[in-house]
Amino acid sequence: MKYTLDTMPVLDAYKTNCECPLCHLRILCEDQYVDSMLGAAYMEPDCRVKTNEVGFCSRHFELMYNRRNRLGLALMTHTHMQEVIASLKTILAEGGSSSRGLFSSLRGGKAEGGPAPKIRARMAGCVICDEMNASIERYAYTIAQLYFTNSEFKAMFDQSKGFCLPHLALVLEMADRTLSDRQAAEFKKTLSALEIENLKRIEGELEWFTLKFDYRNTDKPWGNSRDAVERSVNKLMGACVGEDAQMPAHND
Repeated sequence: MKYTLDTMPVLDAYKTNCECPLCHLRILCEDQYVDSMLGAAYMEPDCRVKTNEVGFCSRHFELMYNRRNRLGLALMTHTHMQEVIASLKTILAEGGSSSRGLFSSLRGGKAEGGPAPKIRARMAGCVICDEMNASIERYAYTIAQLYFTNSEFKAMFDQSKGFCLPHLALVLEMADRTLSDRQAAEFKKTLSALEIENLKRIEGELEWFTLKFDYRNTDKPWGNSRDAVERSVNKLMGACVGEDAQMPAHND
């Protein structure tokens, strides 16, 4: 097998036999990007230009805060806040001068737009989310390509547990975009069967979890159902609860 910067992480993720390899990769990417932002990256001019303009979502502010490099976080937040203040002055000034159209005025309606949606749009970006999404798209592309170019990976894929539903949509979309019509049809047929099979497996495990609370089943084995709630939520929404959603441990 020919290893590249993208294939190695994909293969390693499949070896974990997790419910969604792309969720596994997303968490690793997130950890790396948070560390990178608080490392030398925040002193790089190109990085600072982007973080000043785009900023971070609340989740990634929280993760960076918990890494405890308060100086790095303070420097990025300070210059980002300066840009936000400049933008906000413009938005609020423009919002105060907006006028209603003729028909809206006659109906007594309010002006469309205004500062509120512009403020929300200004604060909607996140540098780390953008980087993560780009990486996961590359990994989804790699999965679709490897399926037809490497027999070892194909065997791993066929024995895997599919994807969470958000990443299932991404991989299906990537297959349509990057594979030939024949390959895309074959890939989607295989993946669809794999996904339904594994959703039914988890649904059965979740049902047994609920039945275990019946006193008549108290002494019966749990099987694979002890963490069925977490795996069900993660399969539906992407890894967000339980051990599968945990970031790697840090000592900082």
